[in-house]
Amino acid sequence: MTTVVHMLRHGEVHNPEKILYGRLPGYRLSERGQRQALTVAEAVAGHDLVHVVASPLQRAQETAAPIAAAHRLDIATDEGLIEAGNQFEGLHVAVGDGALREPKHWPKLVNPFKPSWGEPYLEIAHRMLGAVHRAREAALGHEALCVSHQLPIWTLRRFLEGKRLWHDPRRRQCSLASLTSLVFEGDELREIVYSEPAGATDPKVTGA
Repeated sequence: MTTVVHMLRHGEVHNPEKILYGRLPGYRLSERGQRQALTVAEAVAGHDLVHVVASPLQRAQETAAPIAAAHRLDIATDEGLIEAGNQFEGLHVAVGDGALREPKHWPKLVNPFKPSWGEPYLEIAHRMLGAVHRAREAALGHEALCVSHQLPIWTLRRFLEGKRLWHDPRRRQCSLASLTSLVFEGDELREIVYSEPAGATDPKVTGA
């Protein structure tokens, strides 16, 4: 029995302050992000989707909406898909600028392998894997779509591929509104397929 779980990164967010918004409430999709969500909805229109689930954050719920509507499905919510916790939430964190230049924040940077500034990579991988299997069970023999965030999706992928979890954020293959599709035979993962129905974007853009 083949089941596919699509991990969809949400679309572009309205973030004029260019801060790292993390789990902060109230961050909605930009107009471009709304178009990206519609593009993905069109791309998966012919898929056998029977379950759509999203992170509780507004940008993920808004990205899921046109996809769920097109398949006449309700949007389920799974806390396991939420953005990674980060102690720099609400701050400017561009390299060489903002919070990273302030000595009071330097102790948060002592261990990039965990990382020391936020939710440990291994915890992210485990909660995301739990969300994947809940979605797989809800869509056995069909397809499910989970809307989440860049770092959690990329961490999950590296975990499933047996790679180290710490990494260079500039090399993430997880564009806005991209799909990382997990193909299962029974409960065994057989393949990971990556696609960008809304086009490629810069992984260094602030926020996820």
